[in-house]
Amino acid sequence: MTGAVKPAWDPSYVAGTGLHSSDLRGAKKRLIATLSELENRATHSKHIYITISNRNKKPLFDNAHFAPPSAFDLVLFRPLASSRHPIPAMDSTKHVIVGTAGHIDHGKSTLVEALTGTNPDRLEEEKRRGITIDLGFAFLDLEGARLGFVDVPGHERFVRNMLAGVGGIDLVLLVIAADESIKPQTREHFDICRLLGIPRGIIAITKSDLVDADVLGLVRLEIEEFVRGSFLEAAPIIPVSARSGAGLDALKQELLRSAQSVPPRDATRHFRLPIDRSFAMKGFGTVVTGTLVSGAVKVEDEVELYPPQIRVRVRGLHSGGKSVTRAVAGQRTAVNLAGIEREEIERGMVLAPPGIFEPARRLDARVTLLGSARPLKSRARVHFHQGTAEAIAEMVLLDGNELAPGASAIAQLRLEKPVLLLPGDRFILRQFSPVETIGGGVALDVRAARHRRNDPHVAQFLETLERGNREEILAALVAASPHGLSMPQIISRTGWTGGDVRQAAANSIEGKRLRVVSPQPWSIASAKSVADCAAVLRKAIEDFHRANPLLPGIPKQELRGRAGKTSAEIFHAALDDLVKANTVATSGDLVQRAGREIALSDEEARAKELIEKEFERAGLTVPSFVAVLEKLPVESRRAQKILQILLREKVLIKVADDLVFHRAAVARLRETLAKYRKERGERLPIPAFKELTGVTRKYAIPLLEYLDREHVTRRVGDERVIL
Repeated sequence: MTGAVKPAWDPSYVAGTGLHSSDLRGAKKRLIATLSELENRATHSKHIYITISNRNKKPLFDNAHFAPPSAFDLVLFRPLASSRHPIPAMDSTKHVIVGTAGHIDHGKSTLVEALTGTNPDRLEEEKRRGITIDLGFAFLDLEGARLGFVDVPGHERFVRNMLAGVGGIDLVLLVIAADESIKPQTREHFDICRLLGIPRGIIAITKSDLVDADVLGLVRLEIEEFVRGSFLEAAPIIPVSARSGAGLDALKQELLRSAQSVPPRDATRHFRLPIDRSFAMKGFGTVVTGTLVSGAVKVEDEVELYPPQIRVRVRGLHSGGKSVTRAVAGQRTAVNLAGIEREEIERGMVLAPPGIFEPARRLDARVTLLGSARPLKSRARVHFHQGTAEAIAEMVLLDGNELAPGASAIAQLRLEKPVLLLPGDRFILRQFSPVETIGGGVALDVRAARHRRNDPHVAQFLETLERGNREEILAALVAASPHGLSMPQIISRTGWTGGDVRQAAANSIEGKRLRVVSPQPWSIASAKSVADCAAVLRKAIEDFHRANPLLPGIPKQELRGRAGKTSAEIFHAALDDLVKANTVATSGDLVQRAGREIALSDEEARAKELIEKEFERAGLTVPSFVAVLEKLPVESRRAQKILQILLREKVLIKVADDLVFHRAAVARLRETLAKYRKERGERLPIPAFKELTGVTRKYAIPLLEYLDREHVTRRVGDERVIL
């Protein structure tokens, strides 16, 4: 029946089936009856599983703790010499990850074994009970392409394990049994693949030898209707039988064709390997495995384990049972780690470059709810799955109080534990209770601040992050950061490389919308932030001059404090702009308005002259400040500032906190010491200094310490040596 040729002139035939539309309803009834009978035959093994599971009252596999190494793991680090598929050279092979999906007992693991010769069920519990509990792995080499299969459990109780395996796949192999057709986990796995944005796949109808041609044709029809409008709408549908081998060659050909269409992963990105397994092997130590989703890693590289942020060393690398010196994106990879114990590692952790990323506790995202889900209220708790990680999250809608089935919205997810993810990473949401898949989304900002709801600025910012190009995204991030952003901060927040950042910034810098405020380390800020800071500095300098007309300028540290909470880089860039524009001038640590001169009133000029004459007349027996200031015709505060002017002009020299001498007196002292050295030698006891200068110890000790600082004398014991 399936081989019937559709008459071109008869539109009443159903396309692709050879069935006349008048027969379709009856055929569907026969299909339902046949499937019901076949399902009854298959229930025995399932009842055994359910009975055992209920009797134990314990989960078959705890996702928080990895299983001990299996036979699969024990050969992981040895060449697969007996493999029926020879291992090609890693550097010339295209690596593609294929993930299975489908309902329990639809033959996913059996099909993988028939294709690869490797049974992906590696746990004894799985083999004993005949069901897949955790992720399984196998490899298939096809004409220059190495396919790494990630086989996932099909039972609803192990969807969380399934989610840990599908995050890094390039194409999905959707497995549907001919004797059962589409079942609940078929639908859930299919929804998960759609939500994760998996772009391509193949549909395998397994157990095709158990049904006749009529039923097989109707199953195909149901599948076509099921995937219509999705990424699998044009996917090949291939009937196969793992028992007889029928269809396996055709499936391999389609796998090869699909693998060739998969775009290569970029090995130049930052390396990330989400960990799905961990175990200790005698002679090797701690080993972790996962799908290398981006970048590359080499033996002896230092890497970091996130989120605990522990630095470790790559002791060895294996892929497909072969030791390699370098692994690249798209490969199933085992990493032998030095510097960490097996007990410190959990599924959901990620290996990545050291010191680059920061785990997220709060992220803004575009969230989409499945049409089959119930409405989800803001602040609802959900199960969050990303990569191999899982966390409880609170979902806060940023616009509205409820998300309707089939709708999408911007939301903030507040995670109960940190997870390493980057913008663009997709995730799955499952209902808190009962636990079932309800939607998913894509991360937009992994350094999200807490927002006010219905804030239009937040909506516009996130809209740019979601739809903008790199130049627009970078401009939005910098505009939202009043302190500017350094290169490490941008990389941590975006996952871009340094080259990506500089390229994204180039046009904006040339167009003077962004400014490089520090060349080393490279930091940028918006031109507006620098201009705003310059305006604040200009006003602060003017305010200082008005309040302190007798002081030449404001110290830089004080000016920095008046600039508010701006970063040091923006402060210095703004100050440089003012200097280049000849708006302000700097002298040492002081900043003043350009061209400004101190203008003293007649009264202040007389006071300045009186202070200078008083100290010049005193010689080395100077009066106290208070005594001098009492003789002046100006108030004490202004007199203090006049004294500071004389000190800056070096008319007066400050020897100690409370001792100031006229420069002429200090010059005469230097001449006296030079004459003494010439006539009496270089040794100068303190009593001789007092006799020579006619000063008391009150003046002698501070003067000698000043001369030591000026390298006129050097202290040796209780004496000085005149230099």
